[in-house]
Amino acid sequence: MLHQVIDRRLSGKNKSIGNRERFLRRYRDQIKEAVRKAVGSRGIRDIEQGTDITLPKRDVSEPLFNHGPGGTREMVHPGNQEYVRGDRIDRPPGGGGAGNGSGASQDGQGEDDFVFRISREEFMNYFFDDLALPRLVRTQLLADAPEWKVRRAGFVSEGNPTSLHVVRSMRVALGRRIAMGGESRLELRRLEKLLADLQEQDAPGTRIAALHADIEALKARLKRVPFLDPFDLRYRNRVREPLPTSRAVMFCLMDVSGSMDEARKDLAKRFFILLYLFLTRHYQQTDVVFIRHHTQAAEVTEDEFFHATESGGTVVSSALTMMHDIIRQRYLGAEWNIYGAQASDGDNWQQDSSKCRELLDSKILPLVRYYAYVQVAEEDQNLWEEYTRVRDANEHFAMQKIVTPSQIFPVFRDLFKKSAGAT
Repeated sequence: MLHQVIDRRLSGKNKSIGNRERFLRRYRDQIKEAVRKAVGSRGIRDIEQGTDITLPKRDVSEPLFNHGPGGTREMVHPGNQEYVRGDRIDRPPGGGGAGNGSGASQDGQGEDDFVFRISREEFMNYFFDDLALPRLVRTQLLADAPEWKVRRAGFVSEGNPTSLHVVRSMRVALGRRIAMGGESRLELRRLEKLLADLQEQDAPGTRIAALHADIEALKARLKRVPFLDPFDLRYRNRVREPLPTSRAVMFCLMDVSGSMDEARKDLAKRFFILLYLFLTRHYQQTDVVFIRHHTQAAEVTEDEFFHATESGGTVVSSALTMMHDIIRQRYLGAEWNIYGAQASDGDNWQQDSSKCRELLDSKILPLVRYYAYVQVAEEDQNLWEEYTRVRDANEHFAMQKIVTPSQIFPVFRDLFKKSAGAT
């Protein structure tokens, strides 16, 4: 049975879904660049809104073909009081020609850049398109979150018409006809040879007539063998196989000590909001663990992480110790991809900073795929100096500074940019 699929999605007035998708594919690079410029001028709370995208006229212009006069012609232009035949005329300024020029004209008319609006979903897709969790590894089969791959598995005798394999069906039909009519064709050739011999020997007519009758009966039997039988039909068979999937957890560590004023806390929260949006959009099965710390660390909920206001002294190692304990309790195993992101102003108790470096070197970094540290202050504190030693010794440890809101997006993209081998 043939099936017909009709797309009844509603399009806006004077709009075409197909044309829009082709346009977005064609100018993908220009739109991505426009999105990157747009995010630099908006707040973190407005990140998920759509926006107007402006493409320069030169990027969307189409080539124009005009029919020229061609050949060699002689013309007399009226009103010429300056040139005679044989004079060489200078090229007009700006390239000449009657084409559309760029810039303002004397009468105030010209062409504007092309402006169109992309939706909230399209905006987020372009913004996160080339980002990924670094060194993510697919490890094992998960029953609660299966991922499937469809592969070919030979041919079957039943299926839907769209999967019909014509060549294989005709091959099976040919084999069936050969098998069913093989003996009859051998007998037919034997009788035809015998008939020819009897006709040469002038045998009696009754015997020749009997051979003619037998030959016609064999031909009729062969004609009754169907050319194509439903039994001959073969369909492509495809089966689904479970794929190894990724189990990942992201630890978000934020300093809420007294040295973190409201401006610095706001920068850290904006960074983690962007990270949270990125994780929830692209990695639905990724766990997120929120840890806030001052002198003591505590695992909190998402709402508490972004909205709680308590503060205190600074002991950064308390958060790293809690992270290590949670990994050992819940996420210890080769099947987990563990990531860490930490935000702080870098101010810490002097003896505790060296302890943080030791915790990272000996306990945390051997267990994680990637660890990113963001300092929301310009001055180099003792924690930054200790972490610099960690970065020099570990390629999967990255650190950046964020001082103004405009730096959040570039730093985030630099920390989580997709590597050449990522998918």
